[in-house]
Amino acid sequence: MAELRKHIPFVSSETNLAEFTIRALIIGLIMSVVLGAANAYLGLKAGMTIAATYPAAVISMALLKIMKGSILEENFARTVGSIGESVAAGAIFTIPAFFIAGIWVEFNTLGNYLTAAAIMFAGGILGIMFVALLRRVMVEDAELPFPESVAAGEIHKAGRSGGTGAKFLFTAMGIGALIKGLGEFKFFAATWEKFVVFTKSSINLKAAGTASTEGGVLLSSPGVSPAYLGVGYIIGPKLASLNFSGGLLAWGLFVPIVLYFLSPSLIQQFQSANAGANPGEHDWVVWSQMIWRFIVRPIAIGGMLVGAGFTLFRMRKSLAAGIKRSIGDVKKAAKGEVTTDRIEQDINFKWVMFGIGFASIMTFLIYNFFAQDIFAALVATVIMIIAGFFFAAVSGYLVGIIGSSNNPISGLTLSTLIVAALLMVALGMTGIQGVAAVLGVAAVVCVSAAVAGEMLQDLKVGHILGGTPWKMQVGDIFGVAIAAAVMFIPLVVLHEGDINAGKMAIPPYEGGFGSPKLAAPQAGLMALLSQGIVRGEMAWPLIIVGMVMGFGFILMQVKSPMLVSVGMYLPLETTFAIFIGGMIKGVVERINIKKNHNEGQKARVENTGVLLAAGLIAGEALMGLLFASFSFFNISLLAIFDTPSFYVSLIVLAFVAWYLIIIPIKNAGKADDPAPPAVSM
Repeated sequence: MAELRKHIPFVSSETNLAEFTIRALIIGLIMSVVLGAANAYLGLKAGMTIAATYPAAVISMALLKIMKGSILEENFARTVGSIGESVAAGAIFTIPAFFIAGIWVEFNTLGNYLTAAAIMFAGGILGIMFVALLRRVMVEDAELPFPESVAAGEIHKAGRSGGTGAKFLFTAMGIGALIKGLGEFKFFAATWEKFVVFTKSSINLKAAGTASTEGGVLLSSPGVSPAYLGVGYIIGPKLASLNFSGGLLAWGLFVPIVLYFLSPSLIQQFQSANAGANPGEHDWVVWSQMIWRFIVRPIAIGGMLVGAGFTLFRMRKSLAAGIKRSIGDVKKAAKGEVTTDRIEQDINFKWVMFGIGFASIMTFLIYNFFAQDIFAALVATVIMIIAGFFFAAVSGYLVGIIGSSNNPISGLTLSTLIVAALLMVALGMTGIQGVAAVLGVAAVVCVSAAVAGEMLQDLKVGHILGGTPWKMQVGDIFGVAIAAAVMFIPLVVLHEGDINAGKMAIPPYEGGFGSPKLAAPQAGLMALLSQGIVRGEMAWPLIIVGMVMGFGFILMQVKSPMLVSVGMYLPLETTFAIFIGGMIKGVVERINIKKNHNEGQKARVENTGVLLAAGLIAGEALMGLLFASFSFFNISLLAIFDTPSFYVSLIVLAFVAWYLIIIPIKNAGKADDPAPPAVSM
């Protein structure tokens, strides 16, 4: 067997550069909060998050370059900064479920804040400690390519030679924030919708004195959202089309069909209550939205359930390999010799065990608070520790293969939730306490798996650049602590702000988590599933219909049944905008082919486009949080136009499309320029 070549990092082990510095830590902590809040905004609205590694890498380089910082400081700041996104991902998939399930009647309370912060902190610490046990074996595994880690490492190396890409990121953030601000001030219409009424055909309603209509279809434009367009650009035309197909199924098939058959009784009820008057367009819109919310969404959840299971089934070999490796890796870590090599030093094994023990005790107290049963809380804690460790290992393994952006965290969490729910039922915990305990288990495991995957990705970047593992791990503890302490705040601002905005909206709607503008699809799935199993409150006929639909998608060889089902769960304006973003990316790809760009030019176009899209997302998200805080405090905003025109909105959409096409193509470079690695998110 040929001798394995020793890894040579960018900064050698013997070189002692500044790394764990106060300025790098502060920059990282600020990015952890900002990027985490931006991802919370995006995830609650669109059901998706983006990897924070690349924006964090660019921002840390730009700031530390001004301060003449070292590449290891940049690596450290990026590591701390990107961990907030994973805490946010774990939080938005589960924390809103406590409200949706009715466990938290009021979301904004001190007790809920402390509970959520404890869940996020305990899950984050467990993820860090589990990865500290597994790091050495996994980052040195030649079979794990770590595609996103390699790309992030090359971004840092490129920064040493002069280029950072910061101008693209920050300019796009400004554009995204400006467009969001103009929309909030009603300079243009955020969306356009029109209900098209079907004419009377087969059912004679004249005898009953009703209107000669039998339902119709609610048409909607894409939402004018730089964030959604950016998401579509990043995931590309194929996945964006799959997501949009779910929206078309929901609003072009299911809602019109159900409304068609319900319309006679709806019209009769309306006329009985309104002295024989016929329903107007507003009434049809409200009925359509109610059908979507109470009939179509449960069907979508059934599809999401099958989609998550299918995702895990397709990865069964990788999952089994990850579990098998994790058992052996712990044994190796426990027996590991103390190394004096700087780039191989993890947190001391004794401190790792202490951290796991501390987080376990903390988790037990949380579960006992929910379940009010010591034995059930103990069982839930044991489940969490076992599932958390295995899924942390599996999450890291999958990140090594496909990257953090494609890590199926929600699917892993769903598996834990089902196991925990069945055990709670077996223990006789069938009330609201059982539901709360199940969601608590899912929340801790979700945060743990998300943090483990993101952290292992960053540790691989450090392995490439020559960072010190224990310093990065300690830095992430600070990052998890600050993210856990503040991540509840953007959730409150978005939730309460949406409720207050809903009260003032025309037509009014029921705002907060689960509303059309704050869909929180994963959290809705977790809430419905835990209630359905533990309390027997699941709308099984609709769920089963959705599951059958999901199996149909699988038989049709749909690439991602989960993404189609999420598209059904989201408002059409959201999936439509994501679709437009995907089509913009498709245009860029066709221009690449038409101009006969080589691989290096395509990589530069890809890198620039991803940074622009990430900037648009971050800019809108941060501005959206600002305006949500205005609603939270009931601050009225100036309206430029009482009835803003959607024609202006079309101009805005056209500008964003032009921007995402022209700027990347202009920065393709020359054919003989050195080829950078393509960044995928």
